[in-house]
Amino acid sequence: MSVGFVFSDVYLHHKPPQGHPESADRLSYLVQHLGECGLRELLHSIQPTAAEMEDLHAIHSEEHVAFIRRAVERGGGMVDEGDTHVSAGSYEAAILAAGGVCRGVDAALDGSADAVFCAVRPPGHHAERDRPMGFCLFNNVAVGARYAQRKHGIERVAILDWDVHHGNGTQHAFEDDPSVLFISLHQYPFYPGSGARGEKGVGRGEGFTVNIPMMAGSGEPEYIAAFQTTVVPKLKEYSPGLLIISAGFDAHRDDPLADMNLTENSFARMTRMIEGIAPTVSVLEGGYNHKATALSVEAHLRALARRSDVDR
Repeated sequence: MSVGFVFSDVYLHHKPPQGHPESADRLSYLVQHLGECGLRELLHSIQPTAAEMEDLHAIHSEEHVAFIRRAVERGGGMVDEGDTHVSAGSYEAAILAAGGVCRGVDAALDGSADAVFCAVRPPGHHAERDRPMGFCLFNNVAVGARYAQRKHGIERVAILDWDVHHGNGTQHAFEDDPSVLFISLHQYPFYPGSGARGEKGVGRGEGFTVNIPMMAGSGEPEYIAAFQTTVVPKLKEYSPGLLIISAGFDAHRDDPLADMNLTENSFARMTRMIEGIAPTVSVLEGGYNHKATALSVEAHLRALARRSDVDR
């Protein structure tokens, strides 16, 4: 099975302040690890290109995109009330991250790859239409979902978000839209405060937002049970033409920013459980222990490729 891999050194040019958990080192460590374990050479390399403005504006207002660009041009700094920063290379990296997901969608849907992993940053699932937050500037998976519908005519897109933090930006982008199913498993209550089980979408989109709040300390048994009872049945019932994973690996037991107990094998098991549902594009979100994230991505990729050594 051919697995595509989206990556560019430009993603390393987004540089929050020293000591920030969302550093370029998390991605450079990951890429180095994939080379050392022999997996990188087995992946089909996909070169990202910058997202078109039409695709960014399908999710974010023109004012938001211009705000990020101007903040970078002014020399960078904090762009929200908390911990989201930009530097000289951030705008280029961010539009290339969103565009990289679009190229991953192309590969998954035109048959040049059976599944795609997008090793992009900055991450995206917290970014709202008019607001950067939670380390996120543009919502990469949301841009990719709309692109799949516009460019490839996909009628139903499913987004599965297993990052430990709720993907508020993705939920808000599609909460009134039945053509996108959003499923999120996340530590709750936790940052950013959204993602209660009762948040099910609004208007025509009611029932197409599925939140699965997980208690702090949850591990593989709880996640696998949620997949068996809710995630897999919902995805199969929806029968999407494309599945996009907001693949954060910060629910790993060694991650410093959360309180969950998954292992790298947990992510492999969850990946195998959704095999065959639809062409799949997986997009890196969180994951702040470099070694744990690298091992988890390796396990996830081996599961996507259905290799016999996935559980090693």
